[in-house]
Amino acid sequence: MEFESYDDAYNYYNCYAKELGFAIRVKSSWTKRNSKEKRGAVLCCNCEGFKTLKEVNSRRKETRTGCLAMIRLRLVEFNRWRVDEVKLEHNHSFDPERAQNSKSHKRMDTGTKRKVEPTIDVEVRTIKLYRGSGLDAIDHQGLNSNGESKIHVYKPRLLLLKKGDAQVIHNFFHRVQLTDPNFFYVMDLYEEGLLRNVFWINSRCRAAYNYFNDVVAFDTTCLSSNFEIPLFAFVGINHHGQSILLGCGLLADETLEAYVWLLRAWLTCMSGRPPQTIISNRCKALQGAIAEVFPRAHHRLCLSYVMQSILESVDELQESETFYAVLSRTIYEYVKVEEFEMAWEDMIQHFGIKNNECIQSLYNERERWAPVFSKDTFFAGMYNCQKGDWIIPFFHGYVHQQTSLKEFFDIHELVLHKKQEMETHKDLESSDLSPLLKSRCLFELQLAKLYTMEIFSKFQDEIVMMSSCFSLSQVETNGGPIMTFLVKEREGEEIPRDGRAYEVMYDKAGGEVRCICNCFNFKGYLCRHALFILSYNGIDEIPYQYILSRWRKDFKRLYVPDIGCHNIDITNPVQWFDHLYRRATQIVQEGMTSQDHYMAAWQALKESLNKLCLKSLKNRFCSILILFLVFSFKS
Repeated sequence: MEFESYDDAYNYYNCYAKELGFAIRVKSSWTKRNSKEKRGAVLCCNCEGFKTLKEVNSRRKETRTGCLAMIRLRLVEFNRWRVDEVKLEHNHSFDPERAQNSKSHKRMDTGTKRKVEPTIDVEVRTIKLYRGSGLDAIDHQGLNSNGESKIHVYKPRLLLLKKGDAQVIHNFFHRVQLTDPNFFYVMDLYEEGLLRNVFWINSRCRAAYNYFNDVVAFDTTCLSSNFEIPLFAFVGINHHGQSILLGCGLLADETLEAYVWLLRAWLTCMSGRPPQTIISNRCKALQGAIAEVFPRAHHRLCLSYVMQSILESVDELQESETFYAVLSRTIYEYVKVEEFEMAWEDMIQHFGIKNNECIQSLYNERERWAPVFSKDTFFAGMYNCQKGDWIIPFFHGYVHQQTSLKEFFDIHELVLHKKQEMETHKDLESSDLSPLLKSRCLFELQLAKLYTMEIFSKFQDEIVMMSSCFSLSQVETNGGPIMTFLVKEREGEEIPRDGRAYEVMYDKAGGEVRCICNCFNFKGYLCRHALFILSYNGIDEIPYQYILSRWRKDFKRLYVPDIGCHNIDITNPVQWFDHLYRRATQIVQEGMTSQDHYMAAWQALKESLNKLCLKSLKNRFCSILILFLVFSFKS
């Protein structure tokens, strides 16, 4: 969990302690060197440790038991306090009356308690605080008429299912497993066997992740927009720039615990290989789960979500075209951090929105969403760094707010089949058709032969825009192989005196080029400024490291897991079937790529079948011959 301040974290743990019936104290804390600013602390149960030698002879009753229950807090980025370590086990019974008279609980006046006490809808369920040493917790805020403590048990929310929904889920999983042996699903059950969360993924999606695991978006549209089905979708992008499904889940609630379970289930299914970049919404519980399950991944907030949040937070400016133009220019067009921050300050001052809490909160998290801070992160075109671009949910147009679970599972396979047909159509189009060239640039001719139609079309726009680069100057260097250029670009028809300047670094020895706009990381292909510098230096072909296999039309992609025979138990008939089925499916996938491949695959299958039939006949003949000899011998 994370908190806005140290006091918030302290009060939360104090509320939890009061709820269970123990008191807390600060065991230790530390500050920044040469500063009084607190950087971390350990809060522990007040039964921690034992009496010192000086206290042993005192008449005070021994209350310490060496209890190890504690939480460790640390100040992290954006001045937030993160829980680094938690120990929930106590070695003593709880005493609510004594705890209520402790210093930590006495400091909580009525107003403070009302402010900080967690509710069922906030973050109580985001961590297993109430499921530690036991499920039962004393509710000492009220006693019954006999003076006995009321007992309540904390339970997380269950998956809301209507009559027949459980059977719908079962039937869907059962039906898919019959035709897809590599289909995978897992269910998260409560102690009594009640369903909380579900995750599933088919074999094609699992295989697709092998090729497109660099960038994954977590689609929570159905969770955050009050849809009837609590759907969570893992979405990637294929070689045509189309969205592809990489797994689905149904969640009982939007808590840290639920998200951690789902993300771990997905990661396990993907053989423990995390994506390089993750894009999500701003849900704090989801962000916490990503930090826990994918600590090394680049996590960024969906830029279109940020834009929408800003527009919704300024009611009076929502319809203002001027405000939208200024906002878009501030976010999308500035390529240096200081330029962005100055433009942002000018914008909030000019439109009088400096005190808007939502905008201020988003600005504090700018390093997670502003393009100017994400230049070293690869997005493969999923980050929406083009003005007016919005991420479209994977099931957009098929799933609506009133769509029931039964309706969803009825159309689930239909949607995947349609998306697969679109990809196959694009594959054929890219392999059969030659794109129309718009220039005589050798870069364009080079990628026309390699890239899919959709991606080449986007790259072609950069080729055309090379003509807008009208001026070039070299920044003074030390005579080494690395040179820095300033490329000016005109924005209109007329050439201005001072166009916008882009800084481009070129390493002649290593063949590397990098522009400050960082188009390659954002979109997966070089920008016009970098191409302009390559051309200026007499380079006729784009260096190989800037030609990504994820965009190539000639790259063989078999959406079937490649399972080697070394894992097969040759005495197990079930594994015989599984292994042969996967190999046969690979032949089918390969045979679908062209007519020649189809004929070759069909011929190979016929030959294999004939060999098996011949072997079967030989075995039968041998069996009959043996029987004949046996009877002849007996006679």
